Amino acid sequence: MLTHGSSKAIKLLNGDFSFANPIGIGELPTLILAVIAEVIAPIFIIVGYKTRLATIPAIATMFVAAFIVHLNDGFGKQELSVIYLVSFLLISILGPGKISIDKS
Repeated sequence: MLTHGSSKAIKLLNGDFSFANPIGIGELPTLILAVIAEVIAPIFIIVGYKTRLATIPAIATMFVAAFIVHLNDGFGKQELSVIYLVSFLLISILGPGKISIDKS
């Protein structure tokens, strides 16, 4: 996730706000939400801080990517988004684990 989000974060920091708008909220809000879901949330998940809460933006972004952005592209394009979606859903259900900061 971080490799996909880092380019978006750099784009945002450089002031280039052109971005897809698949759910109709505007390019800048969509870009900001994508950076949160693909950079900030995964960092929280990796260290195990507020893990279940951090999976929410990641799940939403992967759902939009798989079933809105890549809906007509075939499963080959949807596959990675679906794998991330299932992974984040499992992390949300199972929790962060015993070596995380949350320890639940």
